[in-house]
Amino acid sequence: MQGQGLKRVIRTVVIGGMLLTATAAVAFSLGKYERVKAVSGTVAIPLTKVADGKAHFFKVADGGKEIAFFVVKGADGTVKSAFDACDACYKDKKGYEQQGDKMNCKNCNQKFVINRIGPNSSGGCNPAYLPHRQAGGKIVFSLADLQAGARFF
Repeated sequence: MQGQGLKRVIRTVVIGGMLLTATAAVAFSLGKYERVKAVSGTVAIPLTKVADGKAHFFKVADGGKEIAFFVVKGADGTVKSAFDACDACYKDKKGYEQQGDKMNCKNCNQKFVINRIGPNSSGGCNPAYLPHRQAGGKIVFSLADLQAGARFF
């Protein structure tokens, strides 16, 4: 009888380990990005999801490409959005990371003040601006605007 109990314990440990490994692999594969889907030509993200002042990273699949972008609420209270790429470093596919009130290019280490991200900051290593609008407590992106950034990915 003791042999049967030991076998059950070993089997439970092995199965538990396999489940833990599979869960970790799935979590790791998603990385920093949350996957979102376009519905009726738009992608909508609840404002509450990005109200914490931290950069939130998303990916939307379109025509075989995964288009990556981030949304962050600046210290000035406005929501900023940009592709997770820039004109200069996009080929290295490293994107950005937040460092305090700045977004840092992970390829060339240039830092950009979050409050300045927008349509007037473009070129070079600036985060490539992604237009959005706010409606009904959501940040709304047109699929056409997202597709315009597909060249970065």
